Amino acid sequence: MAHVTLVLGGQRSGKSAYAESLIGDGEAVYIATCEALDDEMADRVAKHRARRGDNWTAVEEYVNTVSALKANDGPDRPQLIDSLGMWIANLLGADCDVEVEVKILAQTLERLTSPVVIVSDETGLGVIPDNALARRFVDALGAANQSIAAIADRVVLVTAGIPVEIKGNSQS
Repeated sequence: MAHVTLVLGGQRSGKSAYAESLIGDGEAVYIATCEALDDEMADRVAKHRARRGDNWTAVEEYVNTVSALKANDGPDRPQLIDSLGMWIANLLGADCDVEVEVKILAQTLERLTSPVVIVSDETGLGVIPDNALARRFVDALGAANQSIAAIADRVVLVTAGIPVEIKGNSQS
């Protein structure tokens, strides 16, 4: 497994299931950045949990994702962050400096011994949002995707459940 893998895709593209498949059957950490604030989201979270096996330890961390990564670091303990987009939204909601937080994340990823898979929404395929907050989110997530892709060993785009490698080596 590559040290850092970024899995990009649109909504309902199959990116999370694909990212989980990269981990395998050993002990793994799932860092959830989405808080289930309504019934529909709670249902999505339940489906994600049901899909994963008993080998996963779930850590719910909506803002302090870097701390969660550090706390669960280990060479034989892969970690999966799902998703970078929700983390960015949470940072914006908490009025954090997103650019600084993404830089800290990238630096941390380079120092971890854990292999890490990161799921993120690809923002560049949709329409330009009609409000300032949504445009700020798209800009921040697009910049974050570029920063993480730059340090990632492997980047995969998932469309209609089909992974297409855009950076790296499938043998990593």
